[in-house]
Amino acid sequence: MALGVPFPLKPFGPGLAARLARWGLVIVVAYALVALATPLLIQAGLVADANGGLENPIYGPPSLAHWCGTDRLGRDVCARTLAGSGVALEVVALALGLALLIGVPLGMVSGYLGGGLDRLLVLLMDTLYTLPVLLLSVVLAFLLGKGLPNAAAALCVVYVPQYFRVVRNQTAQVKADLFVEAARSLGAGPIWILRRYLLRNVVTTVPVLLSLNAADAVLVLGGLGFLGLGLPESIPEWGSDLQQALGAVPTGIWWTALYPGLAMFGLVLGLSFLGEGLEGWLSGASGRLEKPSKQT
Repeated sequence: MALGVPFPLKPFGPGLAARLARWGLVIVVAYALVALATPLLIQAGLVADANGGLENPIYGPPSLAHWCGTDRLGRDVCARTLAGSGVALEVVALALGLALLIGVPLGMVSGYLGGGLDRLLVLLMDTLYTLPVLLLSVVLAFLLGKGLPNAAAALCVVYVPQYFRVVRNQTAQVKADLFVEAARSLGAGPIWILRRYLLRNVVTTVPVLLSLNAADAVLVLGGLGFLGLGLPESIPEWGSDLQQALGAVPTGIWWTALYPGLAMFGLVLGLSFLGEGLEGWLSGASGRLEKPSKQT
């Protein structure tokens, strides 16, 4: 009897990966629906204005009038938490969209052409990649100033090296395949080969990285807001609300920190479930494709 593990464990089976992806998708879609519905509910008067509160008591506990209580300025905590979901999704989507538009083409060009351009881009991206994510985003946010586009730009620079590295390595492997050599021998130019043959073969792992980076970006954005470097105070944001609630928590005022924290936790959990589920599903699919068929 051979020694070893009798039943080797896999990180995620296809069933578990599908359930994780399904639950993550449900959570993310729920946040997206809340983000779309909140401005309409505010205009209809069904939800209080996220920045209005002069007529409300400060640090009011949860009640029928204010389900989640009020903060130090009398603003409705529930309204600010709901509005913060739209702000978080908007900033993260803009940041990762820009990172994709920059990182993927640079990675493809670098991996396909090689040479001095490849070495220069790899050196630059490796330098950015070695810096801590939060530290780099804090420095960029401090230099750019507060604002939604500035926060998205600060997050974008952080994640460009990750997409560059993944796509560049995939391109360097795929460009040696026979179909690329055949296209090159038939006179196809680099732009045509990159767009027609390489793009769809090197972006297969990007959705997984995108969802995992989105979860990380929500936390980084919250960290910037907590440090006072994210968005202006007039824009509801979970990190800044948590920073303002920090001094009131020891006095028993728990509601100003609980609901923004739960909202951030839920969105990060949903995006993490979605990313891990996609990774497990893709790993299982690739394993099934590579598994040889039984010979009778």
